[in-house]
Amino acid sequence: MLDNILVSEWMSSPVQTIAPETPISKAHQLMKEFGIRRLPVIDKGRLVGIVTIGDVREASPSDATTLSIWELNYLWAQLTVEKVMSRKVLTVKPESSIIDAAQVMLEHKVSGLPVLDATGKLVGILTESDIFRMLVKSRALVGSESE
Repeated sequence: MLDNILVSEWMSSPVQTIAPETPISKAHQLMKEFGIRRLPVIDKGRLVGIVTIGDVREASPSDATTLSIWELNYLWAQLTVEKVMSRKVLTVKPESSIIDAAQVMLEHKVSGLPVLDATGKLVGILTESDIFRMLVKSRALVGSESE
């Protein structure tokens, strides 16, 4: 049953993206604003990385620092996405089966996969939430058929 379900049917699209030179504070703001946990990083139309909420948290200043709030804000403003993003990004194709995509996510312990078309253009993103949504809807459909 799941082998016939394609990534393109459940991926989120369009995708909120960010440029490598964007300050990390702007990435954090976008994640909060859109309620998302990852941003594909696009440079000249190509996927060059991905930044996650975990990357942003790791880059955040520690409470144990002796720097002043002004110094912290200055340093935070200088830090860009390209300095904290993951460059080796696992991706999936829209025509891949959702079960294959879920297998990749499980094996590599990632919670989302950018979806690239045959030309390498970002067309969507498949996340754990998309897979959970698919499972819940599939169960609801199966339940209503048995009534």
